[in-house]
Amino acid sequence: MAKAVKANLKMKIKAGQASAAPPVGSTLGQYGVNMMDFINPFNDATREMQGATVTAHITVYDDRTMDFRVVGMPTDDRIRAELKIDKGSGRPNTEKVSKKLTQAQLTKIAEEKAHDMNTDDVEAVKKMVAGTARSMGVEVEQ
Repeated sequence: MAKAVKANLKMKIKAGQASAAPPVGSTLGQYGVNMMDFINPFNDATREMQGATVTAHITVYDDRTMDFRVVGMPTDDRIRAELKIDKGSGRPNTEKVSKKLTQAQLTKIAEEKAHDMNTDDVEAVKKMVAGTARSMGVEVEQ
């Protein structure tokens, strides 16, 4: 018999740096979960990504156990890092960011992001990344 789910949580945490301080401690504490059962495995799993902000999807069950999976750096953060810009455009339809995303950069980001997406097709991931770039005011070279 499957366990009854008590909560589905998403938290943005710096990789390898989870601690009992907020947001981890306060969020998990309200569900009666032993936070060290999350903190130690999370820090071990994200040790290689040290310092990057990652998203943890946590499923808390009625018996106070949990499962989690780590999703890498968000797509918009990857685009900003690749183009070395601080932020996207506030009005992406009228004001564009001064830099363009090349096909090589687009492919690189899509390959890094592919394991987090719901498809194995890199071309489909490239379309998703290009859509995110356009919504930030970044032009994508054809």
